[in-house]
Amino acid sequence: MAVEDEMKANVFDTTYNSLSNHQREELPYIHKVGVPPKQSLFKEFKSRVKETFFADDPLRPFKDQTRARKFLLGLQTIFPILQWGRDYNFAKLKGDLIAGLTIASLCIPQDIGYANLANLDPQYGLYSSFVPPLIYAFMGSSRDIAIGPVAVVSLLLGSMLQDEIDHEHHIEEYRRLAFTATFFAGITQATLGFLRLGFLIDFLSHAAIVGFMGGAAITIALQQLKGFLGIQKFTKKTDIVSVMRSVFSAAHHGWNWQTILIGAGFLVFLLFTKQLGKKKKSLFWVAAIAPLISVVLSTLIVYLTHAEKHGVQIVKNIKKGINPSSVRQIYFTGDYVAKGFKIGAVAGMIALTEATAIGRTFASMKDYELDGNKEMVALGAMNIVGSMTSCYVATGSFSRSAVNYMAGCHTAVSNIVMSCVVLLTLELITPLFKYTPIAIISAIIISAVIGLIDFEAAILIWKIDKFDFIACIGAFFGVIFASVEIGLLIAVAISFAKVLLQVTRPRIAILGRLPRTTVYRNIEQYPEATKIPGVLIVRVDSAIYFSNSNYVKDRITRWLIDEEEQLQAKGLPRIEFLIVDMSPVTDIDTSGIHSIEQLCRSLKKKDIQIILANPGPAVIDKLHASAITELIGEQHIFLTVGDAVFTCAPKVVDES
Repeated sequence: MAVEDEMKANVFDTTYNSLSNHQREELPYIHKVGVPPKQSLFKEFKSRVKETFFADDPLRPFKDQTRARKFLLGLQTIFPILQWGRDYNFAKLKGDLIAGLTIASLCIPQDIGYANLANLDPQYGLYSSFVPPLIYAFMGSSRDIAIGPVAVVSLLLGSMLQDEIDHEHHIEEYRRLAFTATFFAGITQATLGFLRLGFLIDFLSHAAIVGFMGGAAITIALQQLKGFLGIQKFTKKTDIVSVMRSVFSAAHHGWNWQTILIGAGFLVFLLFTKQLGKKKKSLFWVAAIAPLISVVLSTLIVYLTHAEKHGVQIVKNIKKGINPSSVRQIYFTGDYVAKGFKIGAVAGMIALTEATAIGRTFASMKDYELDGNKEMVALGAMNIVGSMTSCYVATGSFSRSAVNYMAGCHTAVSNIVMSCVVLLTLELITPLFKYTPIAIISAIIISAVIGLIDFEAAILIWKIDKFDFIACIGAFFGVIFASVEIGLLIAVAISFAKVLLQVTRPRIAILGRLPRTTVYRNIEQYPEATKIPGVLIVRVDSAIYFSNSNYVKDRITRWLIDEEEQLQAKGLPRIEFLIVDMSPVTDIDTSGIHSIEQLCRSLKKKDIQIILANPGPAVIDKLHASAITELIGEQHIFLTVGDAVFTCAPKVVDES
């Protein structure tokens, strides 16, 4: 260390002696770049793992606690209800009771329709709003999310299951595969949460989700034309071309005017109440109970007029009673296990993405923390249990969660209240749905999914990032013109493509000095910034890895050539120094170091000195380990761009 310090001092003295007397008087102290202390391999690995998987330090509450206290905290971690339940009171119960009854009135008609999207009997939608919300109430950490079947996941599940088994000719096998997929969806979700791999769902960008949801909403609405128009024979495909061909081919003999009248009349009513609830927040409950009112009135109309005898399709019988066990119906062996896993993993990831987005939205509105990994475990557990109790994939519903929030819910008890109402419905009320027209279910679903088409978000995406808009529009058209799976694949592919593009082609900027300052910024952002004669300053806005190291080297080389040509044409002094601002470079690998070494050797042949400014701890540590600092020279590594310019171009600094 003494030899190294002496060498640094000699370098600084040499630089200092080369300056004029005036510069010596105003010479600021130039701090050398610090090298972090060397860590052992185990300690470094431990630190990296902790930062990657345990950034929130989940074990902090357990420190310095007794065994009994640790056991209690462990139970509270798994079952958050044990924590917030201690402070529960009558005032909170009142709010949760009202909220639970309100979302129950919304979920019952929706569940019947969503089960139809999944090609399952109506009771399976109700089953999925009974058991999963109960499990979530004990294990979930969100106070506002309302659990149950949702349109997009139901459509996705139904579409993927139909590709494997025809639901009309093999009803039992189809249902068993649905339970199997639900089981593996739960396993996927719980595993991601337990292994703290929740960051994987972030690879589906917001723009891709907006496009996917919008496309899915239109696909779902088009699927409802069968029930809305009273068509008997309808395509099993989901793309817009096949659906519209099926609709218009049945126009002359397959449409039923009574069905259209019922569906259109109540759709107008539902959209009106929805708009009323948006304009006047105090009337949100009108929009919430409108679907149930529509079901009751339409059922009464069909019953009194015997419209079913005139071609109006009705729900007919919904099986009465609570969820039967389905443990023996899950495929644990055979060819369908792999198919169930594939379908379940995809459906589980989409369900996670939707639930996480909803949970974070309402958590931020109420200013409380939501543990994403705990949420995944809770959602996984409820779907695993749900698969064993005749449920299909359930998740957080945005429409119900919004109603739950506006109705004044305080805790997850609102989900328990909703489950109790669904239980009473299964035990007592299901026979009353016999004369419910299919058209009203279609109208309810259409009114519900319209909100998934977010025009404002799409316009904002276009304004902010055109590449994001490509991802959005690609997912959108993929869903409506191909299938839900193709749209999802396009969404994921474009999201990954964007990440790869940003990694392999990082932004590199030329910097100039802002007038009357020692601050150096991008000359494109600040046109008034001036270049330093004889010096080219560049900034790499990314980590330098094997995927982009050659691009970084080649881009800097091209800029040097272009700059030299311009200077030569103007008869100005040539470039003597290349300063690379490494402030944004968070890390570098061996390929990156090799590229810097190649650049350094290439520049030396041209009599150009490379200078590094502000390399971070990880970068400077690797530069020293590779001995590239000896090639560059310790005296050519500075803390700031200003220090580097002051030292290598003192005359210019002095004149300014």
